[in-house]
Amino acid sequence: MHKTPEQLFEQFNQAIELIHTDLACSYLDAYLENAENLVDNNHVRVEDGLPKPETVKKLQDLYEKLDIQHQDKETIRRLLQLCLLKVMSKDAIQANHQMTPDTIGMLIAYLIGQIVPLNKPYKIFDPVVGTGNLLTKVMNDLTKISHQTVEAYGIDNDDSMLAAASVSVDLQQLPVQLLHQDSITNLDIPQSDLAVADLPIGYYPLDDNVKNYQTKAEKGHSYVHHLLIEQTMNYIVPGGFAFFVVPSNLFETKESESFVKWIQSVAYMQGFINLPSDMFSNTASQKSILILQNHGANAKQAKQVLLGSFPSLKNEKEFRKFLAQINLWVKTSLKS
Repeated sequence: MHKTPEQLFEQFNQAIELIHTDLACSYLDAYLENAENLVDNNHVRVEDGLPKPETVKKLQDLYEKLDIQHQDKETIRRLLQLCLLKVMSKDAIQANHQMTPDTIGMLIAYLIGQIVPLNKPYKIFDPVVGTGNLLTKVMNDLTKISHQTVEAYGIDNDDSMLAAASVSVDLQQLPVQLLHQDSITNLDIPQSDLAVADLPIGYYPLDDNVKNYQTKAEKGHSYVHHLLIEQTMNYIVPGGFAFFVVPSNLFETKESESFVKWIQSVAYMQGFINLPSDMFSNTASQKSILILQNHGANAKQAKQVLLGSFPSLKNEKEFRKFLAQINLWVKTSLKS
């Protein structure tokens, strides 16, 4: 029976509490243990007598009520997101592990659907996949729009976040390969048609790894988001697109002049759109979506770069008006 994520959350949250108490583990570990049991056809793994037999029985009853096998991909993704949000608040998980909000995933999927020709099977990758929420949200939306098969690759150097991504893609039955590595080093993935990434902000500490990067700082540590943008474009096919969530002040730092020169040498900057300001607590934390298209194939610079700000989703009239402007830009500036 199809249920809402909110209805399913009650059972999953109870299961997390049971394992958290019985195994005396973190909430994240309890979440992962439950998700892995669900992946394993509701089989509760017991080690050294734990969880206790009565807990195993309660868990099996909860899994039966969840009926995860009969829920659609988006319901499962949103359920896991609700559970992880609770887990992260309970475990006080650090800020750079926070999940990308669904609104951002929805807007990126919308932009991709308008801008990128999705008329054949395609590959997509995320160099900082984290829990996989952004990548799987975009995949689910694009599969619905394009009716094409999509393969994905996700990379992260944090094994606990990658474990969360792994159970998410398994439960949603999505064709995603996950790699545990530092994305600044050489990646063992094929060229992709598309990339999406909610980039971490800050400095990359391992200067030796960035010697061959064009976007490295002249002295001292380099911006990790500059390096990740450069690395991502190396793995995109000629004419392929990348959609990055970046700080809105990306082009206002002292490194921005050389960063812009690098962009112009390999890609076309097709768009820079501010996300709705009411998503952020202050202007310093404001984020935008940067749209880059690799040189090559039939790619060319749009007559005008797509600039602007998404209105608040609460303002439906203004929001629809802005989407109409994007559609017009695609027809008159990008594809004409």
